[in-house]
Amino acid sequence: MADIKLIKELRDRTGAGLNDCKAALEACNSDIEKACDWLREKGIAKAAKKADRIAAEGLALAVKCPKCGKTVVLEVNCETDFVAKGEPFHEFVESIASVLLKNEPKDIDEAKALTTDLFADATVKMGEKFDLRRFTIIQQENNVIGSYIHMGGKIAVAVSLDGGDEELAKQVAMHIAANNPQYATVNDVPADIREHEMNVQKEAAKNDEKLANKPAQVLEKILEGKINKYFAEMTLESQPFLMDDSKTVGQFLKEKGVKVLKFVRYQVGEGIEKRKDDFASEVMSQAR
Repeated sequence: MADIKLIKELRDRTGAGLNDCKAALEACNSDIEKACDWLREKGIAKAAKKADRIAAEGLALAVKCPKCGKTVVLEVNCETDFVAKGEPFHEFVESIASVLLKNEPKDIDEAKALTTDLFADATVKMGEKFDLRRFTIIQQENNVIGSYIHMGGKIAVAVSLDGGDEELAKQVAMHIAANNPQYATVNDVPADIREHEMNVQKEAAKNDEKLANKPAQVLEKILEGKINKYFAEMTLESQPFLMDDSKTVGQFLKEKGVKVLKFVRYQVGEGIEKRKDDFASEVMSQAR
């Protein structure tokens, strides 16, 4: 049997799966250099070559466990939109979701450790770099969980409600997908972010002639109002409800006797700088 240290070294060098590394070492009498060549010859050692590529496309899903009721929202990235739209990639992401729901890893590092072999195998099969970017697991207790997936997986949202039902939760999830709120309520805005905006408004007030002669207490109330208005646009309960814009989400939920406990919204590739390739130059370089 191949030495476990050699198997680990071969995995690190080639990106191949555990069983493939074991088979390669056994076939090559534990000669790691020959084992590398063996994997390359069989087209297995592809992952290492993909390591420096940018995975900015992909899929965001919200998957609910039919037995325990908990839901995982995850984003898995790939290199091209072509692969992202394919059934094999969708099946791969769903398999990752199953592992996360079963094991409930505490952070992204633990999640990646649990799914290393699945990612290595997917790279071999589909020929691209893949990455588990993020995930959140929402527990099913006395709450109601609803989800919505937009544009086949470009945006995934899950919402946990105190009260209501899954259909209502789905409506709220659809609103979140469309309006991208950053916080549930104004009170959820972190103190440091609120303080930063207050400083911005104070500096702006110095250049506003209308506020120049206002008493300090009056000015403070005016600035507080400006801050609340600023953050209201990015808080869920203050936004006009997608299904009925005559009332805010907060008003709608209050009428239903429902409270938002938590929501998660993942949009594929947000914040990732995509690589811009010069395809014509690449073709010309191959032709020389």
